[in-house]
Amino acid sequence: MSSAIQRVSADLKWAGNVGFWVQLVLGVVSLVTVLFSAPSLLTAQTKTTQGVGFGVFSAVLGLIILAIGIYFSFRYTLIARMLQSPNPSDRPKKLDTLQVIRMGLMVNLVGMLLTIIGAEAIVGIVLLKSLAIAPGVVAAGDRREFVNSIDLLVIQANANTIAAHFAGIVTSLSLLNRITK
Repeated sequence: MSSAIQRVSADLKWAGNVGFWVQLVLGVVSLVTVLFSAPSLLTAQTKTTQGVGFGVFSAVLGLIILAIGIYFSFRYTLIARMLQSPNPSDRPKKLDTLQVIRMGLMVNLVGMLLTIIGAEAIVGIVLLKSLAIAPGVVAAGDRREFVNSIDLLVIQANANTIAAHFAGIVTSLSLLNRITK
């Protein structure tokens, strides 16, 4: 086996493992955050907060697409193992490997875009809520008018999901850079 194939295999294994674990940890944190906030969003107190549902919806979409991105990172490690095969016919072709990496990159880009849209929506809602409250008002009025912890949890879930997609993008781009040299 040539040194170039060994180098590509090592790069795929390293990037696949880093991408897998970073995305998995951030994805689990986001999932727990969304699951923790979901029951509160369904209660009468926060149900009518306009736009929060869209933020949660995009967080969930981002998490679903993140699961696909995690699969692609895991797939990089599988390709690395296949490249170690002593039989050249069992090794994946360079073009096929690059296609898998590009597909993983596209998955993370789409996931990041959807999650950013949701994050922008929820941040805008929280900003409007905070600007609508007169200075010095502490507890008067409807509780739905105030920024609450659920709003912030949804923002946190979106931010973690964006970071996870970013990690997938960085690992895919670094692989494309290393393999196409």
